[in-house]
Amino acid sequence: MPHIAPDENLPGITALFAYRPETAAPLGQLAEVLLRGPSSLSVGERELIGAVVSRGNDCTFCSRSHAAVAAEALEGGLPVVEAAWKDVDGAPVSAKVKALLHVALAVREGGKSVSEELIAAARDEGATDVEIHDTVLIAAAFCMFNRYVDGLATIAPDDQDAYKATGVRLLENGYTRL
Repeated sequence: MPHIAPDENLPGITALFAYRPETAAPLGQLAEVLLRGPSSLSVGERELIGAVVSRGNDCTFCSRSHAAVAAEALEGGLPVVEAAWKDVDGAPVSAKVKALLHVALAVREGGKSVSEELIAAARDEGATDVEIHDTVLIAAAFCMFNRYVDGLATIAPDDQDAYKATGVRLLENGYTRL
């Protein structure tokens, strides 16, 4: 049961955005820049970073909603996301994305957990400084989003199928028109 009284018909962050639209706007803009802005990382790769970090944080709403977007954007769909949830190194993604996912998971543990070795491994796989920067910022932002959603105990369906329409909508419309 939510700790505050947002619209009970809206799940996760959508309920919180409706509850406080003045905070929703800048948070939506941040998500838009990080996940849709110009980048050499694809939308699917950036959404995958968010889904993997959110899964590591045990945030049902964020992990499942961003898995749905990544599934729509990545070749191979949801099985790619589920593989990354289970084992980053076994996921059918590029070696560069695997290395960046390891960086993102270290950020999830704590900023100082990002080691020189993780950064060197990402660079060895071809990651640029901008890709490393964006990975760290995406992971950090998702930690905040996860804590926002779960800290207020929002409602989150547990069935991945419940997020499919959200994934399609977010892929088509982005994050500034939630």
